[in-house]
Amino acid sequence: MELYLIRHPRPDVAPGICYGRSDVGIAESAAEVAARLKPHLPPTYHLHASPLQRARLLADELGSAVLDDRLMEVDFGDWEGQSFESIGTAIDDWSKDPMNFRPPNGETPLEMAQRVRQWMEQQLDPEADAHVIVGHGGPLRVIAGQLLGLPPDRWLALDFDCGHVTRLDVHGWGVMLKWFNR
Repeated sequence: MELYLIRHPRPDVAPGICYGRSDVGIAESAAEVAARLKPHLPPTYHLHASPLQRARLLADELGSAVLDDRLMEVDFGDWEGQSFESIGTAIDDWSKDPMNFRPPNGETPLEMAQRVRQWMEQQLDPEADAHVIVGHGGPLRVIAGQLLGLPPDRWLALDFDCGHVTRLDVHGWGVMLKWFNR
């Protein structure tokens, strides 16, 4: 199975603002990003996307996607829409244990990973020729990290660029990273 992981177009958010689960718009044309990505995609594929508009708008340009809440970005709770500056020293607590830290009224990245893994088990058909997933950095890290056999504390090293695609080939014997951020 060929697996194409696409991070949404650049969000329309001021620098330094925490926006995880917030449903923010995009700062670039979904149609233009789709046109740039289409040459990298196979002729036919199963399309999946987060329902947040920054992913959904691009998915709409690529075809008819199955939307799933489990593909949404991590929920930063009370931090959503706040500047990192206003969050203050709590960021230090987050950086000490990024996978287990829970922002007030939010979720931990490991909780987000659990829902993404559940989605993978239920939705990724290994018999299919190709799947395209349009989502967010956090869930894409989980998918790629899990398939590549990386421990969760190494997933943060997978830096998916906005509006770019990464390809993994999933075989019975293992997974190959074919290319990253095209």
